[in-house]
Amino acid sequence: MDKLVSASEAVSAIEDGMTIGIGGWGPRRKPMALVRELLRSPVKDLTVIAYGGADVGLLCAAGKVRKVIYAFVSLDFMPLEPAFRKARESGAIDVMEVDEGMLLLGLRAGAWGCPFIPTRIGLGTDVLKNAPDIALIDSPYDEKEWVAMPALKPDVALVHATRADVRGVCEIASPDHYMDDLFARAATHTIVSVDEMVPSEHFHNPEVARRVFWERNCTQAVVHAPGGAHPSSSDPLYGFDVKHFKQYGELLATGGYTAWVEAFLGDSESSYQSAVGGLDAIQSLPLPVY
Repeated sequence: MDKLVSASEAVSAIEDGMTIGIGGWGPRRKPMALVRELLRSPVKDLTVIAYGGADVGLLCAAGKVRKVIYAFVSLDFMPLEPAFRKARESGAIDVMEVDEGMLLLGLRAGAWGCPFIPTRIGLGTDVLKNAPDIALIDSPYDEKEWVAMPALKPDVALVHATRADVRGVCEIASPDHYMDDLFARAATHTIVSVDEMVPSEHFHNPEVARRVFWERNCTQAVVHAPGGAHPSSSDPLYGFDVKHFKQYGELLATGGYTAWVEAFLGDSESSYQSAVGGLDAIQSLPLPVY
C-alpha cells in the first residue's frame, strides 16, 4: 500500500466549491507546501475551516476563498493575519466566526459522525448573533437551552506531520498535535505533507507509536515535503520564520498579493525554498520559547 504522491497530484483532488480543513494552529505546523500548490492551481470558491494563520490569509488574498469558518486567524506576534484582515474588513469573504472550543466540537462531531454536539459555549455572546445558522436546542433532561454546534465535515483536509511511511501512518512529534486528528477523521479525503519519510519499522517503537494520533485509513495521500511547513514552525525540527512573516506583511501592504507571489511563490516548492534561503536556512530556524 503506497500513498506517496507529489504535491500537485495530491492537490488535484481539490475542486472548485469544496470545503477544505487545514490543520495546525496560527503560525505552527501548517501544511504550507500544500497551500502553495493550491495557490498555483486554478481552484476557487473554497470554504476553509481552520485555526488560521498565513494559510487562510494567502488563500483569501489569492481570491480562492468564498467562506472561512474559524476561531481565529493570527500570526501570534501579528495578532490579526494581514491578508485575512483585509479580506474580512472589505467584505470579500463570508464567515462563520466561532469560539475555539466550538470549532473543536464541530470537528469532533464531524469525526464522530454526529450531526451536532450540544454545548454551553457561545450562550449569551455575539457568536450566535453573528452566526444565525447555529441553532439552539432544549435539553430533554434539564429543560435548559444549549447551543447545537453543527458538525464540520471537510471534503478534503490538509495536515502537516513530522514523519510518515508510505502506508499513511503519520507521526506528529510536536508537543501539541492541535486538532489535526479531528481534521483527518472528519474529512472525506486527507492529504498529509511530512518533513521526513521513514520505513514502517519506525513505528514499532512504543514511544513513536504514542505520537500517531489517527488511523492510517484516514490518510489518503502522503506528500514528502521537507521544510513544507515554512514559514510556520514544525517543532521539533524548525521554528517559524519571523523575518519572512514581516516581509510578507510589508509586501501585502505595499504591493499586495501579487508582490508576494513575484518575490516568493515561484512555479514549484523548490523555487519557493530557494527564494527564502534554501532548505538549510529553513531547518536552522530556532524553535520559539514560551
